[in-house]
Amino acid sequence: MPNFCAAPNCTRKSTQSDLAFFRFPRDPARCQKWVENCRRADLEDKTPDQLNKHYRLCAKHFETSMICRTSPYRTVLRDNAIPTIFDLTSHLNNPHSRHRKRIKELSEDEIRTLKQKKIDETSEQEPKHKEINNSNAQNPSAEEGGEEQDEDILPLTLEEKENKEYLKSLFEILILMGKQNIPLDGHEADEIPEGLFTPDNFQALLECRINSGEEVLRKRFETTAVNTLFCSKTQQKQMLEICESCIREETLREVRDSHFFSIITDDVVDIAGEEHLPVLVRFVDEAHNLREEFVGFLPYEADAEILAVKFHTTITEKWGLNMEYCRGQAYIVSSGFSSKMKVVASRLLEKYPQAIYTLCSSCALNMWLAKSVPVMGVSVALGTIEEVCSFFHRSPQLLLELESVISVLFQNDEERGKELKEICHSQWTGRHDAFEILVDLLQALVLCLDGINSDTNVRWNNCIAGRAFVLCSAVTDFDFIVTIVVLKNVLSFTRAFGKNLQGQTSDVFFAASSLTAVLHSLNEVMENIEVYHEFWFEEATNLATKLDIQMKLPGKFRRAQHSNLESQLTSESYYKETLSVPTVEHIIQELKDIFSEQHLKALKCLSLVPSVMGQLKFNTSEEHHADMYRSDLPNPDTLSAELHCWRIKWKHRGKDIELPSTIYEALHLPDIKFFPNVYALLKVLCILPVMKVENERYENGRKRLKAYLRNTLTDQRSSNLALLNINFDIKHDLDLMVDTYIKLYTSKSELPTDNSETIENT
Repeated sequence: MPNFCAAPNCTRKSTQSDLAFFRFPRDPARCQKWVENCRRADLEDKTPDQLNKHYRLCAKHFETSMICRTSPYRTVLRDNAIPTIFDLTSHLNNPHSRHRKRIKELSEDEIRTLKQKKIDETSEQEPKHKEINNSNAQNPSAEEGGEEQDEDILPLTLEEKENKEYLKSLFEILILMGKQNIPLDGHEADEIPEGLFTPDNFQALLECRINSGEEVLRKRFETTAVNTLFCSKTQQKQMLEICESCIREETLREVRDSHFFSIITDDVVDIAGEEHLPVLVRFVDEAHNLREEFVGFLPYEADAEILAVKFHTTITEKWGLNMEYCRGQAYIVSSGFSSKMKVVASRLLEKYPQAIYTLCSSCALNMWLAKSVPVMGVSVALGTIEEVCSFFHRSPQLLLELESVISVLFQNDEERGKELKEICHSQWTGRHDAFEILVDLLQALVLCLDGINSDTNVRWNNCIAGRAFVLCSAVTDFDFIVTIVVLKNVLSFTRAFGKNLQGQTSDVFFAASSLTAVLHSLNEVMENIEVYHEFWFEEATNLATKLDIQMKLPGKFRRAQHSNLESQLTSESYYKETLSVPTVEHIIQELKDIFSEQHLKALKCLSLVPSVMGQLKFNTSEEHHADMYRSDLPNPDTLSAELHCWRIKWKHRGKDIELPSTIYEALHLPDIKFFPNVYALLKVLCILPVMKVENERYENGRKRLKAYLRNTLTDQRSSNLALLNINFDIKHDLDLMVDTYIKLYTSKSELPTDNSETIENT
């Protein structure tokens, strides 16, 4: 369905013009200015949401400085753009004509002013007409008016049509490779016999289509030498970038329509030898579903400040998202990267105070806290734990071996033994109680790894046996033992709190109230760290003795003793100063940072969910906490009255009506649109990264990202192909991709032979 321009005396529509058409803004102040400048009386009584949904203005009504072309296939307005170019007088020459767009009556003075302004503009531009007309003769798209443009557009020649069909075939192959996760490269150079030319995967698929009878490709390459690449690496890269941008734009268009969003990054990954940050966005779509979608990779920078600048630039300028509408940010990173991502979060918060820094629902609080501890021993221990878990998941036989050892050790506690066996089959390193599980499993892990390494029946190959030896040495190091025991005890204070954060909506609401108690307990530990550490160190020593592990202290500790003979430093005091104290201090500070005053206020707004309201006996006060989102509400002046009606609705519901227990259920209520402020608040709360995605069908982005990384070798990964693979179900417009490629690169490579490369036979 075409878009019609809402401006008076403008007859342009999208099917007749290459001009961009822009929605009326949802922001009430800006929308009012647009309506005032349009001078259409029939638009004055419509709400910003109605105008945004049903009315458009074409680009001819904006100064060129207000329009930003972020790419050849996407045109956007600047955030402060106001339409100022209108024809408000031409209808006066024909007073008997009927107008669908009713123009607000102008006074005689206003009419004279507008006419004089138009005459002045015309006289100023008259000397330029000849030059403009000459330019338009060469470029028909430069003409004003959609209908005039159509008349000047010349039909495509046969050669141009064939070139477009050829490019379309190339794009089809690239999209297929991306969706099916087929790497571009074929055999490695050292695999190919001397003197034999072997095409890469892209060229092989191209040859397959030629051999199957595709006429356009056959004509293009029937005279090409057999050792020539049909499509050069440079051209492949250019086309992949266009594919990636077009596919990403489909998702980002939904994000912009949704208005508000949150940014989430996952753990740093290796793509073809370079570190990248995967980026996901959370938003509520038109069907009121919370979605978490993957939108691309960002190159990782070692310098935190440079990373923060590039992160912001990519999201705002390259991807075209307005960070003023960002309401949350979360970063899931492994040890060593946490401090840098915290700098990124701080810089974004300085510019956008409403982009609340939160925990991500897909990551357990305790593991997130442990990964952020700036102690090298903790980072090493966490890496060892992940490697041990991955080792036993390499094959079912290894898990069976571990299960048999657990059965022997837990003969007197079969219930706990059965529980631990089930846990071993899961990714237990991401659980809230991961360190408790590890301490219980440690003896079984040591015995199993030692048994695999020293097996006399040669059941395991050298690779597995060697790996078991390395891991056994790591987990029987006294430094590792002390580290996991200290983490287990310190994080026991936050375990229940973190578990509730990943629970139901009511659990999250009441968890926010329990943070004070958690911090109070940790502060008490810090005040009495001497006593607490004494107990923790004794537990670690007893565990080491049970496993027959020698108390071998770190080299740094031994060197300190040798250099200072009068030093009173003991092993217990060493671990207190280098492990227990910094760990407790860091966790206290990290909890304060991640659960800021704004974050806690937002979580208090969860009392809007009817089930939470019911648990509070409908005695709630959301108005106070909702002030931080006042500018996001469609009718902030009526918020108090609307919240009262919302409470009454659920307090006096029928006996057979259950209270919605999640934001997802509340957003899907048939009458939710009668509570526009409540609806807006629920949408903003829903996208906070700390809230879990209720419907797992809409959490595909993260799952597909993990699957891609798991199933693709590091050197075969491609950021472009990854986006196509992860977002395989997003529609794509081949014609748009082809047109974009022609606009960007046709001047550089008009002939197909320009894009080919010759491979010399070795």
